Amino acid sequence: MSKFEAGSVPASFARALAALREQFSPSSIAIACSGGLDSMALLQLASSWCQAQSLPLSVFHVHHGLSPHADAWQSHVAAAASARVLRFDVRQVAVDGAGTGTEAAARKLRYRALGAMCREHGATLLLTAHHLDDQAETVLLQLLRGSGPAGLSGMDAANSAPELLGNPDLVMARPLLPLSRAELEAYARDAGLAWVEDESNLDPRYARNALRHQVMPALAQAFPGFQARFARSAAHAQSAQRLLTELAAQDLDATLVDGAIDVARLRSMSLDRVYNLLRYWFAGQNLAMPSTAWLGELVAQLIEARHDAQLLVTHPACHLRRHRDRLYVTPKLPDLPGMRDPDDEGVLEREGESFRWQGEVSIAFPDYGGVLHFETGEPGIGFDPAWLRRQELVIDFRKGGERLKLAANRPTRPLKAHYQAVDIPAWERTRLPIVSSGRDLLFAAGLGMDCRHFAAAADTVSLRWESTAK
Repeated sequence: MSKFEAGSVPASFARALAALREQFSPSSIAIACSGGLDSMALLQLASSWCQAQSLPLSVFHVHHGLSPHADAWQSHVAAAASARVLRFDVRQVAVDGAGTGTEAAARKLRYRALGAMCREHGATLLLTAHHLDDQAETVLLQLLRGSGPAGLSGMDAANSAPELLGNPDLVMARPLLPLSRAELEAYARDAGLAWVEDESNLDPRYARNALRHQVMPALAQAFPGFQARFARSAAHAQSAQRLLTELAAQDLDATLVDGAIDVARLRSMSLDRVYNLLRYWFAGQNLAMPSTAWLGELVAQLIEARHDAQLLVTHPACHLRRHRDRLYVTPKLPDLPGMRDPDDEGVLEREGESFRWQGEVSIAFPDYGGVLHFETGEPGIGFDPAWLRRQELVIDFRKGGERLKLAANRPTRPLKAHYQAVDIPAWERTRLPIVSSGRDLLFAAGLGMDCRHFAAAADTVSLRWESTAK
């Protein structure tokens, strides 16, 4: 018998699964199995527990193709599942580490493949073999990266990760998290389990491997049982993060107006509270968490810039803009041909695109990012179809100085004044085309048609712009 009590491993696993079953009521369970020590121990434990509970169990394997032994690992897992009369499935993925690194790319593909297999086979609870040593490595890695409480929280015992798994109905759980690798190895040897060794786990070029083989042994020698203490620290960080999340949710509710942050309300908060709120807001929009330096620069510009300044801060996935003292997240869109700032005198003007309307329901204008629709108008509110067919129409972006009269009882005003009146931000105006007869403005996207050219006839045509730019 090893120095570890092997019976404690099944008991710990059974307690974890009983709690998961009570919380999530899974109709079918799946495990992620690579064939290594940890996942083979998980396979044996899950197989015994599910059999006793009369719950179906599936074994899923992801073939990355990164090792010459990958086929053998797949065969090993398939044979182990077959010996226990368990459903087995596998996905092959092609890993391209360009830009993100092989390790990160493989992880993303692996979880997406596992989520797809769970969805296909109806599994609502996915078990992974992460254990106490993995938790300690994760906390130490995050500490070395300078992470805050969210990173130092480590791995949760269970969570949903729809972005990672591509499956919003799936819960991923880690029932071995309270157990050390040494305990799992003792259990596996006593149970006579066979497992494969991934040679890449010895490669010190990977940060986690460097910790596992060079740092963790030194810590174990100087501080025996450090893994459990790291796990307790992670639990404290999780508790602190829950409180921060509750506060951020309350602050967001108090500052969010029509999808934008009221900057005036931010000014009444401490900087720490502002940072906490913005991080929570970014996370809710699935944006990568910015660095502390980037966030500090954003907040400084928000608070210090003039109230009427058109603030623009670029995030890798979006733009942060301020308009009328509110902060907006806007997508990064490619410039369209002919786009220009009407107030920038250094930009050469581009002639618009001429066209004739021949009765089409709609005409696509890719260079202007959308589709122009021609719809039946109300009597007296629209253009005479025969008249419109005779016009040499031009679509263009505004160049400045254009004027529009939207209704007989309203004044003729510059487009800029109309945009300001309906609160269209400056960055959106540059993407809104106008349609003219070459001389007279007929239509401005986002605003409407010029009533001075409306026909009194019962049959009229109205213009409508639909943006297709993503």
